[in-house]
Order: sequence, then structure tokens, then C-alpha cells
Amino acid sequence: MTQAEATAHGAGAEQVWTPRLWGVLAVLCAVLFLDGLDVSMVGVALPSIGSELGLSTTALQWIVNGYVLGYGGLLLLGGRTADLLGRRRIFLVALGVFAVASLVGGLVDDGTLLIATRFVKGLAAAFTAPTALSILTTTFHEGPARNRALSVLSVFGASGYSSGLILGGLLTSVGWRWTFLIPAPLAAGALLAGIALIPRDRAAAEGGHDLAGAATLVGGMLLAVYTVVSAPARGWLDPVTLGLAAAAVALLAAFVAIERRVPHPLIRLDILRIGAIVRANLSMVALFGSYLSFQFMMTLYLQDVLHWSPLRMALALLPAGLLVAFGSPFVGRLITRHGTAPLIVGSMLSMSLGYGWFLLTAGTAPQYLVTTLPTMLLLGGGFAFGFSSIMAQATDGIADAEQGLASGLVQTSGQVGAALVLAVVTALVAAGAPAGGDDFGQYHPGINLVTGVAVAGLLLSLVPLLARRAVGAHRG
Repeated sequence: MTQAEATAHGAGAEQVWTPRLWGVLAVLCAVLFLDGLDVSMVGVALPSIGSELGLSTTALQWIVNGYVLGYGGLLLLGGRTADLLGRRRIFLVALGVFAVASLVGGLVDDGTLLIATRFVKGLAAAFTAPTALSILTTTFHEGPARNRALSVLSVFGASGYSSGLILGGLLTSVGWRWTFLIPAPLAAGALLAGIALIPRDRAAAEGGHDLAGAATLVGGMLLAVYTVVSAPARGWLDPVTLGLAAAAVALLAAFVAIERRVPHPLIRLDILRIGAIVRANLSMVALFGSYLSFQFMMTLYLQDVLHWSPLRMALALLPAGLLVAFGSPFVGRLITRHGTAPLIVGSMLSMSLGYGWFLLTAGTAPQYLVTTLPTMLLLGGGFAFGFSSIMAQATDGIADAEQGLASGLVQTSGQVGAALVLAVVTALVAAGAPAGGDDFGQYHPGINLVTGVAVAGLLLSLVPLLARRAVGAHRG
């Protein structure tokens, strides 16, 4: 059974969900769950890792940033490689690399090697994440079936992150190495299931000859992400930062020039002229950039200022993840009934209200029941509506041969956007740190920034609705 046959199966008004189709979705969900689990578990374990291995705060940041560098730097190439060389092949190989890197990371005693394993895991995830999404979008028909599948995928992504917060707190109390070792057998199990269930496909007949484009894209994206994540420590106006930024821009400009001339471009640049896709990518920047940066600030405040334990901190932030997990299954039906645009507006409105409520009620010492809990519920609702809707908008109407490209593009936007917003937030928090280090006021500039990012996303998402209303009024 080929992937084309899987796609064709059940063609018509409604796709038939066979046991094998459910099995494919289960494998994809397991991998997304694993990605979220891994990221959140390691974040909780950072203080223990630093204490045992004697790592500085800067080195600890690279345990996170190393993953971001590999993930954000290669996501776009990962999605397109799957289109050209075969989604099943790329997915399974990358999943195997992820499992091995997880095992090695839990066994090493050197900080540099640990950071290297995180980079390798990010690199592997840069291939598994967009490939998983493109397998989903080419296996499930555009419309109700795909919307439903995307909603289920979102549930597992949020559940992985939420479970990782709790599991990370529990495992760290036993030993931080378990937060690295646990993903290894889970990834191995998903790999075996994928070999058995994911239908075979054939690589595209054309493409894959653009080596110069691949080199400039990878180099430019790696330099761009590295510049963003290292700038807060080095300084945004530091000559090295400016030089890296200039080199990244030069490589990406060279990539664009190459793509316009080669007979078989790695990436069809015309995809960026589709308004819905551009808006989806910018919406993902606003969603991820604000949400992850706010959680980063709350993690610092609850642990470093209030001295909460990792487990207590995880439980405090858990309501947002639970709301995503329980709310996402209904989003697919809403997308089918109302389309993506109204749901993205609702998502950005909920996120903006959440940050606004926090600013309005926090004062000098935010109370959990009055300020933090309502904020997390609003953010969880916004993320539940936004993630699936943005993913659907970013891939709707795209040919199967470019689903990996579209998937990689929107996920790259989310990761690079989150890295950029987080880098600026980190600089603002550090600059506002009081002498005593215990004043909540140092976080206000960062919260103002994420609020502005969310509001910008809201205004952007209103554009198609306002345009549609204007056209309707003109015709009337």
C-alpha cells in the first residue's frame, strides 16, 4: 500500500478511518508527544544538571539553545527533504537518531557532550516534526478528516508538554539523567510502530539537485538562529553579533538568488506569495513567541523569586496544557464549520486578554488564584484554538508534493519567532533586574513585549475578516 493509495482510500464526501489509518495517526501523535515531553522535562532539570556537572548559567542556556539551534536551523530543509526523498524514510531515520541521542545524553558526564547531544536531538526533530505533519496532511484528506487529525495531534503535543512538566519534576528528584533516558525507549517504540504502519511512498521525480541552495539555506538558518539565541549574552550591538547577523543575511540572500535561477529549486519561492500562508506563518510567530516567552518568565519568577520546587511550579502552569489537551479535540469540527480565520482571531484575542489581565492585576506580587490561574486558562484556550487552526491554514490548498515545505515553513516560523521574542525578553528581564533580585517589576518590560506581540497577531488575523466584510459591503 503506497502513500498515494492511502490518500486515495476513502476518497469522497468523508474519508473512512481504517484501523491502519488510526495506527499511522497514533505514531505521529506519539512523536509529537515525545517532542513536547523532552523539551519540558529538560527545562525543569536544568538547575540539577548545572549543580552536578558544574555548568555556568550561560552553559546551561545552551542545553536549551543547542536544541533550538538544530531544530530551528534545519526545520525548513527537513520538511523539503521529506518531500524530495520520501517522507517515511526521512521520518524513520530521524526518529532513530533521536532515540540514540537521547540515550547518549543520559550517559555522558561532560557538559560539552551533553550540549552536543541536544543539538543532534534538535536536528533530528527538525526532520521528524515537519515530516510527521506532512505525512498527516497527505494521508488525511483536506477538510473534516484532516481537521480532525490535526486536532488529535494538537492534543498529544500539549499533553506531552504538560506531562513533561510533571514527569520532569518527579524524575529530577530521583536524578536528572532520567529526563534524558526516558525518551529513548519511547522513541524506539515509535520507530518500530512506524516501520510497521506508515505506508511506503516514492520520492519526487524531480528536485534534490540544488546543493548550493541547500548549503546556503542551512548555513543562513543556523547562523540566524545562533545569532538570535546568543545575542542576549554577547550584546545585540556587539561586533560579533552584528557580523553574524550580516553573514546570515548574506547567505539567505544568496539562497534566494540561487532559487530564482536553478531549474529544480529546493524551495518554490512563489509559495510565499500566498496571503493565507504568509498570515499563518506570522500568526505562528505571535502564538509561539508570546506563549513560550511568558512561560519562561513565569518559570524564573516562581522558582528563582518565590523559590517554588520544580513540581509545584509545573503544577501551577499545568492548567494551560490541560485546557489545550481537552479543548483541541473540538477544534477540528469548528474549523470545518467556520473556517480557520475566525478561530485564529479568537485565539489571538484570548492570548491578548490573558496577558492584559496579568498586567492589570499583577501589581508588585501577582497572586496565583487572582492573576496567574485566569491568565493560564486564557492562554490555554488561545493556544488550543490557534495551533490547529494555524496549521490547517498553512497547509490548506497546498499540493502533496509541497506539504513538507509548507509544514516546515510554518514550524520554522514558530521556532525562530519564539527564539527571537525570547531573546529580547531575556535581555529586558536581565536589564530590569533590581539589586536584590526579588522584585517582580523586572519582569514587567518582558510581559509588555509579549502582550504587544499577541496584540499584533490579533490585528493581523483580523485583516482577512475585515477584507471579506468590506467586499461583502461593496457588493451589497
